[in-house]
Amino acid sequence: MRTIRRTCGAALAAVALVGVAACSDGASSGDGGPVTLTMWHGLTGPDGPAFQEVVDNFNDSQDEVTIEAEALPWDSLYQQFLTAATSDDGPDLVAMSASRLPQYAERGVLGSTDEFYADDTYMDTSVLAEGAVQASVYDGVNYGVPLNLGPVLMYWNKALFEEAGLDPEAPPTTWEEFEEMIPDLTVDEDGDGTPEQYPIAMGDHSTVPVFPSFLWNGGGGVVSDDGTTSLLGDAATVAAAEHWVNLVREEQITPVGMSGADSDQLFQAELAAITINGPWMTAGLTEAGLDYDVTVPMAGPEGQSILGDVVSMTISQRLTDAEKDAAFTFFAYWESVESQATWANGSGFPAIRTDMPGDAVTNEWAAVFGAPEVLENVRPYLTGVPGSGEINEDIFTPALQSALNGTGEVADLFPAAGEEIQAILDDGS
Repeated sequence: MRTIRRTCGAALAAVALVGVAACSDGASSGDGGPVTLTMWHGLTGPDGPAFQEVVDNFNDSQDEVTIEAEALPWDSLYQQFLTAATSDDGPDLVAMSASRLPQYAERGVLGSTDEFYADDTYMDTSVLAEGAVQASVYDGVNYGVPLNLGPVLMYWNKALFEEAGLDPEAPPTTWEEFEEMIPDLTVDEDGDGTPEQYPIAMGDHSTVPVFPSFLWNGGGGVVSDDGTTSLLGDAATVAAAEHWVNLVREEQITPVGMSGADSDQLFQAELAAITINGPWMTAGLTEAGLDYDVTVPMAGPEGQSILGDVVSMTISQRLTDAEKDAAFTFFAYWESVESQATWANGSGFPAIRTDMPGDAVTNEWAAVFGAPEVLENVRPYLTGVPGSGEINEDIFTPALQSALNGTGEVADLFPAAGEEIQAILDDGS
């Protein structure tokens, strides 16, 4: 390393409770001293310790670069980062969903990572899953290096299936099969009209976008694959949305108004038989002793696309060349066989490398989530779309919630929301 970045460990500790690592003074000595980089990430679940273990291993492996990682809830991270970054007061590195990346790249607060992929200076990047790498490309420039690739699969509680008189080894493979199981998987012991056990747990806000994947498999979607056209008012989208909204409102397949955390808790408490979620759930469910298994989500009438999110490690646009060199050195360490094995075995996420030795990953769930038939059908949501956060959280989610709680109808809400989305797409920001 060629630059000393002024370390502010004490200051970091002082501000940790409010989640603002305001230590980036940009100071560089140019005397070849060590570099300390601050990093924000949202891995606050069972995947957090595995991430920190790799960071600790990196810090212990050499004395030229130190990564000071700080975990924040994802919603807090996104809220705080833009304000901090535009005032040059944010972290040096940020992990964020690739679907969010265009919003920040458009604002000019992220630096390019093209140099990381340019040659073999840091690593042979051809071994990385191509889809995970491309997820951070915006307007022809790569702004990230993949931290994880998280397919979203269907979990089912085998014990609840058996109690319902269903084959615990035969989860629903289609929407139609799921609908046939609804009466068996619904338990309303006191007959008050509110189930004590639900067929499925699905959050409708602050969660992985499960509902958009239902729209895909019904032949619709939120926006077109090229990110230029709103699909929310299309007939196939409206029909798919009405199908699931009717199941929620009329069959009470899941409680209304749950966040992702609420949904996770419902499934873990064995008050729902099915949920659709990422690999980060496996460690907690296994530790809780649930008798569960994981498979691809049930197919819709028009397909079986599997939602897959990529979290990318990005860099601040203000980093000096020496600081970028330090960041890329850490990124290469993260993508090494040893680190990917530590990550996959500790978190259940599949490894990002395509050349992992057969015996390197021993976590059975990492193998399930990284199976070829899963990765071949993974589809990212809103990746590369400017305004993706506003589209999902300020327009799509409120329209969906209004439909689910009965304050409006899909046939009215979705076309109107679609017009708002199209305006954002046309604006391109």
